[in-house]
Amino acid sequence: MEIGSVSRTYDGRVALRFQRAFPYSPDRVWTVLTDPECLRCWFPAAVEFELAPGTPVEFRRTDEHDGGPGPPPGHTSDGSILVVRPGHVLEYLWDSDVVHWEIAQDGSGGCWLTLTHTTEDEDDALAHGAGWHAGFEVIEAQLEGRPIDWSPRKRAAELAEHYLRPSA
Repeated sequence: MEIGSVSRTYDGRVALRFQRAFPYSPDRVWTVLTDPECLRCWFPAAVEFELAPGTPVEFRRTDEHDGGPGPPPGHTSDGSILVVRPGHVLEYLWDSDVVHWEIAQDGSGGCWLTLTHTTEDEDDALAHGAGWHAGFEVIEAQLEGRPIDWSPRKRAAELAEHYLRPSA
């Protein structure tokens, strides 16, 4: 999988973007993004979404997510669901960041999954890059029915060097 790309938004924020093709239906991919059992395997916090715009969301860091960048286990962050179009778009606010998932049919029965994580600055975006990258690898394994016999957190640590700001 290619590394995520970083760009500036119209308002000066930074968007970290990943896009991946999957030979599975949008509904199947949607399930991996929203089912609490699937999320436990790859999502960087414990969360259960009530898929309705305006609904508050609590993101809780667990022991499984210890050892990586960010706050310690037990830390909670607030957010809210912004947009829900089942099988197509899920967007939520996580603290001040916007996390936007989009699923688009590819015309052959499969789909494209795009994640755009918009945050305040490039260092923050890059800090999230390795974790989302590792998450996409778990999503792929889930869709393919392969066991997840590795630690997404350790995989993110292996990928971290690819998400460092280039030296001047």
